[in-house]
Amino acid sequence: MGFNEIKHTADWALLIWGENIETLFKEAARGMYALMSAQSSQTPRRIYEFSTYQTNLESQLVSFLSELLYCTEQEELIFDSFYFKLSDGGFAVKMEGSNITSIQRQIKAVTFHNLEIKQSNQGYQVEIVFDV
Repeated sequence: MGFNEIKHTADWALLIWGENIETLFKEAARGMYALMSAQSSQTPRRIYEFSTYQTNLESQLVSFLSELLYCTEQEELIFDSFYFKLSDGGFAVKMEGSNITSIQRQIKAVTFHNLEIKQSNQGYQVEIVFDV
């Protein structure tokens, strides 16, 4: 599991991989925060819950990361623990995190540009582009 930043002409992009969908989504969150150079305090801890029902995994991933961006911008929160409950057509997630202490770079949006989650014998992989 993990992520690597990949070159993109105008925006930022990540190659993300994980052994299952939950891990892939967690690594996508970690990668997005790393691109932003986001730092948080360790206390106090806050809990936030989110659920989405989308027709495919790509839409679910964009919805999840977009919600994290919302929380970063509006609630000034960064999450580091994620507990997923998958269901047909969606998921619910309980997240734990804390307040932002600094962000070096802003992300405007998560895009669908060439977004395709691929499955292999090693797990799942996706390349995701962020609008900056």
